[in-house]
Amino acid sequence: MIERFLKQTSFTSVEDYNQHLEFIIPENFNFAYDVMDAWAIERPNGLALLWTNDQGDEIRTTFAELKEQTDQAASYLQSLGIGKNDPVMLILKRRYEWWVIMLALHKIGAIVIPATHMLTKHDIVYRNTRASVKAIVCVDDAYVTEQIQLSLPESPTVKKVIVVGNAIGTIGTENAGVWHDWQAEWQQAPQFVKPSFVNTNEDTMLMYFTSGTSGEPKMVAHDYLYAMGHFSTGVFWHNLHEGSLHLTVADTGWGKAVWGKFYGQWVAGATVFVFDHEKFNADTLLRQIEKYKVTSFCAPPTIYRFMIREDLSKYDLSSLEYCTTAGEALNPAVFEKFKEKTGIQMMEGFGQTETTMTLGTFPWMKPKPGSMGIPNAQYDIDLIRPDGTSCEDGEKGEIVVRVGDKKPIGLFKEYYRDPELTKEAWHDGLYHTGDVAWRDEDGYYWFEGRIDDVIKSSGYRIGPFEVESALMTHPAVVECAITGVPDDIRGMVVKATVVLGKEWKDKAGEDLIKELQQHVKKETAPYKYPRIVEFVDELPKTISGKIRRVEIREKDKQK
Repeated sequence: MIERFLKQTSFTSVEDYNQHLEFIIPENFNFAYDVMDAWAIERPNGLALLWTNDQGDEIRTTFAELKEQTDQAASYLQSLGIGKNDPVMLILKRRYEWWVIMLALHKIGAIVIPATHMLTKHDIVYRNTRASVKAIVCVDDAYVTEQIQLSLPESPTVKKVIVVGNAIGTIGTENAGVWHDWQAEWQQAPQFVKPSFVNTNEDTMLMYFTSGTSGEPKMVAHDYLYAMGHFSTGVFWHNLHEGSLHLTVADTGWGKAVWGKFYGQWVAGATVFVFDHEKFNADTLLRQIEKYKVTSFCAPPTIYRFMIREDLSKYDLSSLEYCTTAGEALNPAVFEKFKEKTGIQMMEGFGQTETTMTLGTFPWMKPKPGSMGIPNAQYDIDLIRPDGTSCEDGEKGEIVVRVGDKKPIGLFKEYYRDPELTKEAWHDGLYHTGDVAWRDEDGYYWFEGRIDDVIKSSGYRIGPFEVESALMTHPAVVECAITGVPDDIRGMVVKATVVLGKEWKDKAGEDLIKELQQHVKKETAPYKYPRIVEFVDELPKTISGKIRRVEIREKDKQK
């Protein structure tokens, strides 16, 4: 399959990849037709999706079966008046139907807006009005349906709400004709007829509301070639093939789901493994890997941090061939511990909601623990100083994408309906990521933090990640966040907000604070040590799981 979209499909070195990665771009590319329906013809009995949940239910779906289901779903959505360019929000947790409906919406040219089940009424109203959402497809969760119900009076563009599950509950006469029961209706739709024209490559296919660490969420609009931009994610970074059973730990409401559970994995012909669960538990997840013999695994470092605290000798993880990580920077201590316990080296990647993977550690490279890897050849990546000039090796700067006459495959179109915000991030031929890193002499990039997170203390510039990595090597620390606190003498001082392991919680106090401070002084340059240490039960995070350092800073200002 991949040979249809790449002129060269395997690489042996960084140089080979950089010189010979070249896409074959079809006219009016549509992932649902050009990849998934093609697999249904070529490998009709190939296992496309293996879904299970924490109740022990299981669904195995072939490519041929998935085509039938997505055609039926597309016809059903059309029968409700949903068609080309209509924005449709999906709030489906990890329900099996998310994969079916995603593809169905691609088939009719609608705009997909995945969203998390944790949204409040306010969040839903904001999204509905900003994007002119026409329909919502949601899970039969009492909280989710209640928040949607409350949002409808302030969401005039929403015409249909489709509930996936056992029942839609009591919806009230004022919403008659708006609410629909997926289970009762979708298979009754007529035979699907493909629209005469579905999309161009430049049309908007997908939009994400970023969970951002500050301010209201931005609407990131992607075109139909965004799916193709993820082919290198699945085929090369995840190193997948037709025999792979791949598990990415990600909620379907945020961008990592299409990074790891959709486009790149299926173009590789791999089976997407889904574990639908309400609450994360490392032991339960490891049991799933063991039971189903998962071969490829991807998760943010937080998941690995909890996994390595388990006795991994209790599990048969021999099926695992390859492990990757993204979503936040990887602490070297976690890399080393996981390798020690499993023999597997984690391969890190980096990107944003606005991009596909921009930096990565590929199979033909030796990973450096804590490094994001090298630029993906799809993008012209650079590090720049505040004056716009390029950084030297070893110098910290902002990660930017140099955009020439042609937008790179995978880079977003725009912040939807916000030209000023788009221009703020993308101007003078550069897309500004807002992330700070440095590059070593081998071309590997090392994450420092967001521009706003960098701490300036006594003339030093201190990246939060380097201090967090030092703290994470202490056995007491499960998670931590480094922020700056205003100081009359030094300008700012380093503060550590720390979540302790359960066996250390009763030791929280001045002695442990001093121990952690001394530990950081030994692990990194002494001037970086946290002069303030606060112990908390949990860190504030965005709905996609990223640490909200801005919230910590705001709380400190109020003290």
